[in-house]
Amino acid sequence: MFLKRIALLHEQIPSFKEYPFSIPSIKNLQQLDLKNKVTFFVGENGSGKSTLLEAIAEKCEFNTAGGGRNNYYDVHASESALGEYIRLSWLPKVAKGFFLRAESFYNFASHIDDVGAYDAYGGRSLHQQSHGESFLSLFSNRFKGKAIYLLDEPEAALSPQRQLSFLRILHDLVSSGDSQFIIATHSPILLGYPDATIYSFDNEAIEEINYEMTDHYQITKYFLLNRDKFLQEILDD
Repeated sequence: MFLKRIALLHEQIPSFKEYPFSIPSIKNLQQLDLKNKVTFFVGENGSGKSTLLEAIAEKCEFNTAGGGRNNYYDVHASESALGEYIRLSWLPKVAKGFFLRAESFYNFASHIDDVGAYDAYGGRSLHQQSHGESFLSLFSNRFKGKAIYLLDEPEAALSPQRQLSFLRILHDLVSSGDSQFIIATHSPILLGYPDATIYSFDNEAIEEINYEMTDHYQITKYFLLNRDKFLQEILDD
């Protein structure tokens, strides 16, 4: 592990009435300790998990539109409003890594086409692969050990089977490559990775929870075991 702690610099924030400081999970953040090589951020849309992940990416000097330190391209509104108000504690600090932002991955793929850097992504344009294939090409070819990887909803392009393939890649990197991952996700499959830390952003303050306590697990399990009843409850007037 490299990144040990994330702290919010409360004394430097001009107003907690302005976004993103008005988000309850951000407003109430003091410090967040990272105890495992794999940490998951979970929560409803707007709960602050992607906002914090983007701020970490900025402090790591990764392109907040998606990419690493050497990927220079612009995407509208990619700047982090939170980045200058957090402190990262490292032991040791690493410069290598990548920020995956699923919503702007198309722009990142275009950037790779523009610079012709195919070798680092399997030797083929990411645009010439399906969305899921391009994600796995990134994970399999660009991700290598002694680095920190920040992933915002990597499941967006992955089928359930390919999410399992990603878990294998994740495990290999963590076990033998000395990599650290922080992942914002809605996927109950990814959240099942063993011995990971899961932080929930849903209850005003960020809190650690067990896998079985996540809404992702509970709702998915209830749906699979009670599909007819579940659909009747939500679809019948």
